[in-house]
Amino acid sequence: MTAGSDARSAVRAAMLLERAGRFDEAEAAYEALLARWPDLPDTWYNLGVLQRRARRFDAALASYGQALARGVDRPEEVHLNRGVIYADHLRQDDAAERELHAALALNPAYVPALFNLANLNEDLGRRGAALAAYERLLALDPHNAEALARYASLHGVSSPADPLAGRLLQAIADPGATPADRASLSFALGKSLDACGAYDQAFAAYVMANQQSRASAAGRGALYDRLGHEHFVDALITTFTRERIQAAPKTSAARPVFICGMFRSGSTLTEQVLAAHPRVRAGGELDFLPMVVQTELAPFPSAMSRVSAQQLAELAARYLEQLSRLFPGATHVTDKRPDNFLYLGLVKCLFPEARIVHTTRNPLDNCLSIYFLHLDHGMGYALDLADIAHYYLQYRRLMAHWKSLFGADILDFDYDVFVREPRASVAKLLDFCGLDWHEGCMDFQRADRAVKTASVWQVREPLYQRSSGRWRNYERHLAPLREALRDSGGPPESA
Repeated sequence: MTAGSDARSAVRAAMLLERAGRFDEAEAAYEALLARWPDLPDTWYNLGVLQRRARRFDAALASYGQALARGVDRPEEVHLNRGVIYADHLRQDDAAERELHAALALNPAYVPALFNLANLNEDLGRRGAALAAYERLLALDPHNAEALARYASLHGVSSPADPLAGRLLQAIADPGATPADRASLSFALGKSLDACGAYDQAFAAYVMANQQSRASAAGRGALYDRLGHEHFVDALITTFTRERIQAAPKTSAARPVFICGMFRSGSTLTEQVLAAHPRVRAGGELDFLPMVVQTELAPFPSAMSRVSAQQLAELAARYLEQLSRLFPGATHVTDKRPDNFLYLGLVKCLFPEARIVHTTRNPLDNCLSIYFLHLDHGMGYALDLADIAHYYLQYRRLMAHWKSLFGADILDFDYDVFVREPRASVAKLLDFCGLDWHEGCMDFQRADRAVKTASVWQVREPLYQRSSGRWRNYERHLAPLREALRDSGGPPESA
C-alpha cells in the first residue's frame, strides 16, 4: 500500500466518524493523520469545522489558517468561516471585517461574504455601508429574500405606495418563495409600514409574517407547548427553593451583572446605558448559561439534585474565564441574554453576589413588539399573540418566585419610567451595580461599539418616548391579547 493510499484511507475513516456523529473521535482522527500527512488542505478545513463546532475557536482559526496556507479550494469560504468566528464568538469585529474583505477580494461575487459584511456593518452602526453591501448583493442575486428583507428594514419606505414596498409585495407573491422567505419579507414589510404610520396594513403584514414563520417551523418541534412550559416553570420553582438556595455552597465571591427579562423589554438599551460607563463592558447575549443547561446540566432543572459544589465552582470559574478571554482587563462585564430570567436560580448558585437587572415595560407594548419581530424558531411562543400572552404570564409567575428569594439583588428597570425620567433611572441603575455616577451614561447613543441584537438601530438614537404606548396604534387588533392578560390578572395597560 502506498503512502498516498494510506492517507486516503485515513481521511475516509475520519470522515465516516464525522458522518456518524462521533465528532470527538473524528477530530482526533483528523489530528492524527495531519500529524503524519500535513499537506492536506481539505482535511485541515474539516478539522477546523469540527473545532468550531466544539467551540474551540482559537484551534479552529489555526486549522483554517493551515488550510489557506496549503492551497485549499474555495479559500473565500474559509475566510468567511474565520470571519464568523471573529464576529460572533470572539467579538473581534476588526478581524472579522478583514476576513470578509479577504473573501471578497478572492471572489467579489461571493454572496455569503457580502451578506455577512452587510450584517457586520449594521452591528457597527454603519448604515450607508450596510445599505451599499445589500445593494451589491441584490445586484448579484436579486431573488435573495433575506437580503431584500434586511435592505428594506434598513432603508424604510415613505408610504405604502413606495416602490420598495411594492418590491416586497412582489417578492412575497413569488411562487418560488418558501414560507421562510415570505416570513422574512413580510416582517420587513410590516416594519416599513409601521414606520410610515400605515398601522392596519402593517398589522396585516405581521399576521402574514407570523403565519409563514409558523409554516416554516412546522415539523421541527418549534411550536409552543403551553402545558410543557407551565411544567418547566413549576419545576424551576420547586427545584430552587429558599432552603436549597440557603444551603448552597458559596462557590464564588464574584459579582457579575445579569440583565434579563422578556425579549423586547429594553435589555439592549439598559446594557448600552451601563456600557457607557468607563468601568463597564457590554458582553451582549452570552450563551454560556443556556449552553450549560442544555448539556452538562441536562435535564434541567432536575439535574441540579446531583450537582456537586465542585461542579458549581468549576462552572463559575469557566464563566469568569470566558469573560476574561472575551474582554481582557474589564472589571465589569454585563451578560444581557434576556431569557436568562429562566436560570436565575442557577445564577445565584454560581454567583451568590450577582446583581440582576430585570428589564420591564408595558405588557401590551412588550407582547406586541415580540409579535412584530422575526425571532428564532426556538421561541415558538413568539408566533401567536395568545401564546405570547401565556408565556408572558408564566414569566411573571417565575419572576415573582425569584423576587421572593433574591429580592434585594434584583432591580426592576422600567423602560417606560426611564424614557420619562432618564437621569433618576440611570442614577438608580448605577448605584445598584456599585458604580459611581458618570455623565456619559446619559449619552449612551454616542458610544462606538457593536450591537448584535434586533435593537441595533434604536439604541443608536437619542432617547425617545414613541415606543411607550405604541400598542394604541394597534388597539383595535389587540382585544384577544388584552383579554388574555386581564383574565389572568395581568394589567393590560400599566407597565
